[in-house]
Amino acid sequence: MAEDLLIGKGTRAEQYEQLLPQIRGLLTGEPDRTANLGNIAAALKEQFGWLWIGFYEIKPTVAGNDRELVLGPFQGPVACTRIRKGKGVCGTAWAEARTLVVPDVEQFAGHIACSSKSRSEIVVPLIRNGEVVAVLDADSEDLNAFDATDDHYLQTILDLIEW
Repeated sequence: MAEDLLIGKGTRAEQYEQLLPQIRGLLTGEPDRTANLGNIAAALKEQFGWLWIGFYEIKPTVAGNDRELVLGPFQGPVACTRIRKGKGVCGTAWAEARTLVVPDVEQFAGHIACSSKSRSEIVVPLIRNGEVVAVLDADSEDLNAFDATDDHYLQTILDLIEW
């Protein structure tokens, strides 16, 4: 297991290409999902310096009569704890089972402002057996911080996670 993350340089794609083997190394031989999600969030935060990066897992509501996104491992300021399906960017990505890239969160109807510093966001669903089981959420203090390159590589990283 790596003790230190080697921060990559170059284009966004080159940075991901340098980060991927390190993430694979962190996951190899570690069966604990929470540990793996935490290390993925930490590696992405260290590499890209985003405001917030983390996971929301689909779990039963407190009342137990439905399901919602519940905050999982993350890096960054405190976050919203529970998000309903179809609400905000995360809940919409879950409901639509597709990646959402939001260049300006203020232009996204129903955006949930967990942090007033967030300006753009990407949410990538983690799909297993045809069903969304979690989402990876990243927020940036910059407008237009995410694009198709992030979507591609974040999905590649999600494909490494055993669920």
